[in-house]
Amino acid sequence: MNRIWSLLLLLPLATAPLPAIASSTETAYKAAQKQAAAQYASDKKLCADESTSSARMQCLRDAKAEYTKALSAAKEAKRGATSCADCGRVIEVVTGTKKGEGGPLGMIGGGIAGALLGHQVGAGTGKDVATIAGAAGGAYAGSKVEEKLRSTKFWSVKVRLDSGEERTFEFDHDPGFASGDLVKVSGDSVSRR
Repeated sequence: MNRIWSLLLLLPLATAPLPAIASSTETAYKAAQKQAAAQYASDKKLCADESTSSARMQCLRDAKAEYTKALSAAKEAKRGATSCADCGRVIEVVTGTKKGEGGPLGMIGGGIAGALLGHQVGAGTGKDVATIAGAAGGAYAGSKVEEKLRSTKFWSVKVRLDSGEERTFEFDHDPGFASGDLVKVSGDSVSRR
């Protein structure tokens, strides 16, 4: 039983942090894996010296649990070192048109043009009705023409961040992104990585 306690005192070494100075995160991860495997092999040797089979089995279970914990800690440290909270991938680019608004200029211009054309039709009271109808129709048409002229094109870029969050960014010009591009979010905009 004393060996189990000595083993439990040695097992925390398997969960020691990654080496502080490593040439890269992959090198640090491999070093942590190697350290965990060495500690696990050493712990299994200690377990073999247990006097009863139930004590040996418990010792091996404890050693395996600590080994698994050390590997998980190494993976988490690697993931934390390589992930970027503001990084992501473009998942969709949509182009659309924002409807413009017609103003008084289009209505007035269209109304005058319609009234002039309506005045050319008919005689007497019919001429007056045609002038009024032409002015109303022209004002409506002028408003619609102005709406069309003031409409603007936009690009909507949907990004899935490494954290799983999805965000959409709108541009008034072609940003040059395509689905699958790696990007980095900066405030309310996005740029290539």
